[in-house]
Amino acid sequence: QVQLVESGGGLVQAGGSLRLSCAASGLTFSSYAMGWFRHAPGKERAFVARISRTGGAIEYANSVNGRFTISRDNAKNTVYLQLNSLKPEDTAIYYCAADLSIISVATTPPYWGQGTQVTVSS
Repeated sequence: QVQLVESGGGLVQAGGSLRLSCAASGLTFSSYAMGWFRHAPGKERAFVARISRTGGAIEYANSVNGRFTISRDNAKNTVYLQLNSLKPEDTAIYYCAADLSIISVATTPPYWGQGTQVTVSS
């Protein structure tokens, strides 16, 4: 079955950086668009970034544009999210997701990871 496993979360001070990874298995990774979402306490889960199958198309939420970078390595079946200039409001559980469609990966992807906690202290 499809498995998405995130890693790389942790506790970091404001202004710091983290690199999240999401390793995929059980699917033809290069056929799937990938996305990152986050769920902060007291808020709804929110779209963060998405990347097309080849990496040629990328989109970010306004709140992270210029600070976060999504990338993928199809040879390693892994998608990454580089988080720079972190702010306390970036504190959330971060999830990766997979969908055959670059459009719906940002809204209703069928496959989700279990999440990794990112905590940014002030």
